[in-house]
Amino acid sequence: MADASPRARRFSSQIGEDAVRLNDRIVIAPALAEEAGGPMSAYTSFLGAGARADLPAPYAEVWVVLGGALRVGAGEDAVTVRAGDFVHVPEEAPGTVEALEDTTMVCVSVPAH
Repeated sequence: MADASPRARRFSSQIGEDAVRLNDRIVIAPALAEEAGGPMSAYTSFLGAGARADLPAPYAEVWVVLGGALRVGAGEDAVTVRAGDFVHVPEEAPGTVEALEDTTMVCVSVPAH
C-alpha cells in the first residue's frame, strides 16, 4: 500500500509496467491512485495523432495538455486545447476526444478511479 501521509510527493509520467494500453494509439500511465490520493486520482495519457475515444465517464476530470493538441467534446460545443491549456471534462460529458497530433496530457479525476 502506498504512503498516504500529508506531504508533497513526486510522481513520474514515464510508461511503466502498470501502464494501460487502450489500443495501439492510447496509453495511460497511472500516477496517483485512490489508495494514495484519497478522493482523486491522476495519470498521464499519451495519444497518437488521430487517436479517438468516447468521453462519457462517471467522474469529472481536468486535463492539462503538456504537448500536442486535442479536440474535446461534441459537435459545435467541442473545444480545441493545445500545449499549456487545460480543459474541464464534466461527469457524463458527451462527445469524444481526438488527438489532432501526438499528445501528452496529465489527467486528474474526482472521484478517484
